[in-house]
Amino acid sequence: MLIGGAAGVVVLAGLRAVGDVAGAAFLALTLTIAVSPLRIWLRRRGAPLWVIVAVPLLVVVLILIALLASVVVSVAQLADVLPQYASQYAALVRAATAELNRLGITQDQINAALAKLDPAQLVGLVQSFLASLLSVISMVLLITLLLYGMSMDAPMTERGLARLAPPVREALSEFGSQTVRYLVVSSVFGLIVAVLDALALWVLGVPLPLLWGLLAFITNYIPNIGFIIGLVPPALLGLLDSGVGTMLMVVVIYCVLNFVIQSLIQPKYAGRSAGLSTTLTIVSLLVWTYVLGAVGAILAVPLSSFARALLIDSDPATRWARPLIDGTDVR
Repeated sequence: MLIGGAAGVVVLAGLRAVGDVAGAAFLALTLTIAVSPLRIWLRRRGAPLWVIVAVPLLVVVLILIALLASVVVSVAQLADVLPQYASQYAALVRAATAELNRLGITQDQINAALAKLDPAQLVGLVQSFLASLLSVISMVLLITLLLYGMSMDAPMTERGLARLAPPVREALSEFGSQTVRYLVVSSVFGLIVAVLDALALWVLGVPLPLLWGLLAFITNYIPNIGFIIGLVPPALLGLLDSGVGTMLMVVVIYCVLNFVIQSLIQPKYAGRSAGLSTTLTIVSLLVWTYVLGAVGAILAVPLSSFARALLIDSDPATRWARPLIDGTDVR
């Protein structure tokens, strides 16, 4: 166990050193697995090989382009809207400063805290993000190139899997089916939450409801803390735009939707499809975010499922650990 733990540390350190390439490669693998049902359906319909390769690849690329375009447009709108709330921010700061002074907090302490909350810094951050879009596009191009290679190799890979030893073949096949189910469940519930959040923000008059709906959809793939990441920006903008009442309404609506959909309904499907316990999901989020950054946060569950398939499920000698991972009995 000590040797295995030490080897794991070395592997994770190596992955962190090449995080950009490793994250892009696993994202491409995950997307290739996600469209595998379409590939199987086309093969059963007798489609030629080039159709089996091209159609799933085209679907993934179109989704990536649409998502990237939505993010670019939304962030550009945000950069245009933020400067309009400079006066509201100043008024809010004055009110908060007066209240903090009344509570005995010194002006120097307040100034030090406010220096970190300068809206001009937020605008500069957004502008820096826009300026770095070229690197994002480069990442998309790298992912597309990897997707092309994996899509070309997918038919041969499936035949190769059939020749593996039964435990390894079953483990990798189960990983593929679990990944597909997890992505389907997360996408469906993420879309439901995003639509409801955007409608609620539109009714409340919070600016850029489509942007915050998109953010809610993306952060739904981040287990446990994704909800908080998606809540903070619209709540703060609601505070600046319409006051404390709107901010509280945003918080209440997000919390209710999160509790009902993401905390009560979705785990009954997502937890079963991922094959991971709640504790291991949280640990996975922390580890893979440290190793691969934002991509690791989004792909934390598939990454841990892949590690489980390679290290636990593929070896009969280590299957005793399965109940500790998913909380179910070995059948």
